[in-house]
Formats: sequence, structure tokens, C-alpha cells
Amino acid sequence: MKEFQPVILGTDINAYGMARAFHEAYGLVSTVFGHYQLSPTKYSRILDVHLVTDFTNPKVFVPALNKWADAYHRDHPGATLLLLPCGDSYANLLDKFGNSLRDRFAFNAIDQELNRSLSLKSSFYELCDRYDLPHPKTVSVDAEDVKAGRHRNLPFDYPVAMKAADSDEWLNISFPGRKKAFIFSDPDELDTMIRRSYQAGYTSQMVIQDFVPGGDDNMRVLNAYVDHHHRVRMMFLGHPLLEDPTPEAVGNYAAIMPDYSQDIFDRIKAFLEDINYSGVANFDMKYDPRDGVYKLFEINLRQGRSSYVVTLNGFNLARCFVDDLVLDTPFNGRTVFGRGHRLWMEIPRDIFRKYCADSEDKRQAMAMIRRGDWGTTLEYSKDLNFKRWMLIRHMFSIYRRRSPRYFPVNLTQA
Repeated sequence: MKEFQPVILGTDINAYGMARAFHEAYGLVSTVFGHYQLSPTKYSRILDVHLVTDFTNPKVFVPALNKWADAYHRDHPGATLLLLPCGDSYANLLDKFGNSLRDRFAFNAIDQELNRSLSLKSSFYELCDRYDLPHPKTVSVDAEDVKAGRHRNLPFDYPVAMKAADSDEWLNISFPGRKKAFIFSDPDELDTMIRRSYQAGYTSQMVIQDFVPGGDDNMRVLNAYVDHHHRVRMMFLGHPLLEDPTPEAVGNYAAIMPDYSQDIFDRIKAFLEDINYSGVANFDMKYDPRDGVYKLFEINLRQGRSSYVVTLNGFNLARCFVDDLVLDTPFNGRTVFGRGHRLWMEIPRDIFRKYCADSEDKRQAMAMIRRGDWGTTLEYSKDLNFKRWMLIRHMFSIYRRRSPRYFPVNLTQA
């Protein structure tokens, strides 16, 4: 096989999941770049972390990667450097400044206009309308609208969901009560938090939506791989059973079992190919019991942080990247629609057993656990040295301590 080296952008659980996928498939140690060290990639033997101060600054990002690539190519001439973003900031940087990296790296990117249309939730819903993709009733407002009180005149009833249209910018905003997403039951709660958001320095639009009723088990998550010729090669649908309810992580999936829907696959495939997408696309959606329709919430322009569920179920994402960007293997036009039988979790089994609501889906998931058909992203038998094993135990112990505080009031919408 042609020589290649995975270069992963980010140090979170998403980055570790991709490094694990490359190690499982090819036995490779991935190179990882980030601006600070996060726990999921600490003490690992399957990745080599490079921390760069101010790494998300384009004036640092591009030169740092090119300098490293030049040094690598002196020892490995002809090797393909496969560049993978594992966060919104990195995906956006590649779309905006990727041309300066093309001589040294292979990666997927989309043009800036399409990036903006997809990554901003407000414009994403406009695209959904154009392609007849269902989504919750939505109102988008900006700072001027809030000053004028237009956020109070909503064409739907409470409860409502509120989230930042620009999730990348939202990461840099801090204020008391800040969450990834909010659920409000009365107008005064909405008014307080939306004003607080703009006072804290947020500048983009805020999205207010009709709240789709139902719990975590009404959610679905889809990961699709689209090659650089804009052909969807693989799709996998997951059925979340439990989400993280803590304020800083609300909406992050904690347990996912495999699912399958040809209707969802066909709709999303047609959409991605028509807009000339490339790379991994990650969609969050929720089943609306009022009309029996799955409503799209958002698209992430990279694999989801829970995307190891795809690899766990036999559809290794690393192989998708290699087949496309390293080997450019022939494609017969037959998209792989993944079916699986393994439960993915980001939490200890006892937390899942205690806090996941009783249902037929939970009973199926418990049967998977009893059969051994389950796994986590972080617990990799080939990467469990003592320090890493202790770190994961510590992370799980923190999860156990905070769970009783948040899980009983688990009302979320991605």
C-alpha cells in the first residue's frame, strides 16, 4: 500500500476515536495537533501530540502544519499526509485556508460559501427548506432584533429551544448559566438568557425553535462519508438512548445503538451530492411524535464526537479516508448503508443502566451488553497503559459523582 500518515486536528474524544480507527485498521500511530491537551488523548501510545500555542490562529495554523510536513517529508519522501479536522474550528480553518496546505496534505474541504450556509444553523434551515428536509419551526434573531424585543413574538408555543447559530463563535462566549443549548418554558427565561448572551459578546444570530417533544431516545444521529468526487460512499445511522445533561455538554450523546432508515439515507444522500459536499457530514435529528416526522437540527462539517460508533459497528471511518484520499479507489456507485449490532457508550455501564429510561430499546441495549456487543471510544485494549487506565477511571468517577445532580431533569434538544 502507498505510504501515508494520519494527521489529526484536535485533542478531544473525536480525535482519539479517529486515531483508534487508524490504529485498528493499519496499526499506525497518528500525529495529533492542538492548542491544548485534553484528557481523551492523554497518556496514549497510539498518537503523538503536538501542542501549538494559538494554533487556531490562521497565521499560526498554516505555517505550523507546513513546517512539520516539510520535516516529515525529508524522512518520508512521497508519503501522503492525510489531514483530518476533529472540531468545528479546524474544519472551518481548512475550508478557509486549505489552499495553502494543499501542496503537502490531502484532505476534504468545501468552499467558503457552502461552509457558511451549512455551519450557520439559520442558513442551514433555509437550505433544508429548499431541499424539502423537515426541521423544527424556527425563528432567527440578531442583537438588534433582541433590543427591539422581536424574540418575544414567536409563531409557536412554549417550551422552546434556543441555541447559537454560530456554534464555533459560541465556544468562546462565557457567562453565568451558559449552555450548549437551552430549553425555556416561559418568555422571561428566554429574555434573560438571550440578552445575557449578547451582553457577553456573542455577535451572530440566535436560533429559537419549537421544542420537539420526547426524550433522548427520540434522537437520531447520522454520519456520512462523501468522497472528493462528491459521491456518498457510506452512511450509518445511530439511535441515541441517553444524552449528557450537564450544562457544558448538553446534547452530547452518552449511549447510541445502531439504527436503519432507508428514507433518511436517501433524503440525506441526495442532498449531500447535490450541494457538492465532500468529507464526513454529521447530522442530528429528532423524531416528532406530533406528525411522525424526523426533524433535522444541524449538520457538523466533520465526524461527530460519538462517531466511533460507526467504526465499532464494522464501518471503519479511517478506511473511508484512505480509500478516497490516498488510494482513490474505484467506486461502483453503490453506497454502503451500514447495519450494526453493537452499543456505543461514553459512560460507565452502571450509569446507563440507572439513568436510561425503561423501554424496549433499553432492553435491547442491555442484551447487547450481556452479549459483549458494546464498546467505548476511550477503552482500547491496545492502549491501556497504567496511567491511561487510571485517567479513564478518574473520568468515569467524575461522571458518576455529577450524574445524580443532572440526570433526573434530563430535558434536552440538540
